[in-house]
Amino acid sequence: MAISKHYKNLFQDITTIEYKGKDSKDPLSFQYYNPSQKVGGKTMAEQLRFAICYWHTVSWAGNDMFGLEAFSHHWLSKDITDVYEKAELKADYMFQFAQLLQMPFYTWHDRDVIAEGDSLQESAQRLVKFSDYLLKKQEETGIKALWGTANAFSNKRYMAGAASNPDPEVFACAASQVRTAMEVTKKLGGQNYVLWGGREGYDTLLNTCIRQEQEQLGRFMSLVVEHKHKIGFQGDILIEPKPKEPTKHQYDFDVATVYGFLKKYNLEKEIKVNIETNHAILAGHTMEHEIATASALDLFGSIDINAGDYLLGWDTDQFPTDALEMTKMMYYILKAGGFKNGGLNFDAKLRRQSCDVKDYLYAHIAGMDAGARGLLAAQALVEDKTLATFIEQRYAGWQSSFGQDILQGKLSLSDIADLAETNNINPSPVSGRQEMLEGIISRYLN
Repeated sequence: MAISKHYKNLFQDITTIEYKGKDSKDPLSFQYYNPSQKVGGKTMAEQLRFAICYWHTVSWAGNDMFGLEAFSHHWLSKDITDVYEKAELKADYMFQFAQLLQMPFYTWHDRDVIAEGDSLQESAQRLVKFSDYLLKKQEETGIKALWGTANAFSNKRYMAGAASNPDPEVFACAASQVRTAMEVTKKLGGQNYVLWGGREGYDTLLNTCIRQEQEQLGRFMSLVVEHKHKIGFQGDILIEPKPKEPTKHQYDFDVATVYGFLKKYNLEKEIKVNIETNHAILAGHTMEHEIATASALDLFGSIDINAGDYLLGWDTDQFPTDALEMTKMMYYILKAGGFKNGGLNFDAKLRRQSCDVKDYLYAHIAGMDAGARGLLAAQALVEDKTLATFIEQRYAGWQSSFGQDILQGKLSLSDIADLAETNNINPSPVSGRQEMLEGIISRYLN
């Protein structure tokens, strides 16, 4: 088995996290997530498609905007100076975490997999070379790559954006990173490729030409789609919406904004969205709103699952533990037909005070159980059809001949107005039953 010479088994007393049922008191067990349990014709594993993420799990050292590195985990040791040995050690632990948690997928950024080199060429060569190790780990464990992406935001060259940068040479640097990351994603059998515009926005309009930057972004996305077809990548290309932070305003503000952008550049059939809970909150939305919007616009792709703090104005990336919120999300995911190539990626990090290695397990267990509990409740809601029936009845008037004539363009504005006046139309308000419906959802949680 491929394994780094620096590897130490930090979990000798744990072989795997098992499902023990909702009455289990063991924090290192699943109460609701039973991978093989059938829900809606698929197993839980197939419905939820959980993924562990490289960056928060084994690359983040516990630093934040106000504090230095807080973690001293073995795989973060500064005593290991060889970049390939360091990369092997991180990969070993990332795959071990995924195995312990029975996690079927993982996700990665290029710079989290292996450190950046002194040049674009060296960085590309490092990633391509090290991808052989990742491929070997995948073959040995059965864990697959859900998606890959390029970190075109951390290097100082990207302080004014990547594709939207005022300097075309920076655009070219981003093109180099994305090309390599896309090709490695294909090599690893990745089911999606994500474009995350970490700094594609502005801090002030005083030094920004929005029209110019939008044209650059449109061209970049078109080039990515062209390259996808050139190399024969069969997965989805995904854009991850985010409204702000680190910039004051980002161009991929939310799902609806992304759709307008894609329509302008004739890319709406080529690119879907990877939606994140915390980003939806920052945009002033709920996550179920973003999922339902993506579904309505035929853009639904994948999910970065986490939780945000509603009292804070930044991306806290907490683990999701609210089963009611997960029920709403899973309901709209199921209504959208479920995942095709996407899944639930844990783009979530520990709190800095959770500094023990077992905390990684506790956090993911809580999130996976919340997801499973939400799935069970959502599937029951789908099968019961209470919500669907209520909505169908609420909009029933649009299925009448009058409603259909309006939608099919058989009546002009004046025709409709004349009918309203001639027939003295004066409809009475009908209750939307919001509180009743909210109560119904709560009853399905068990």
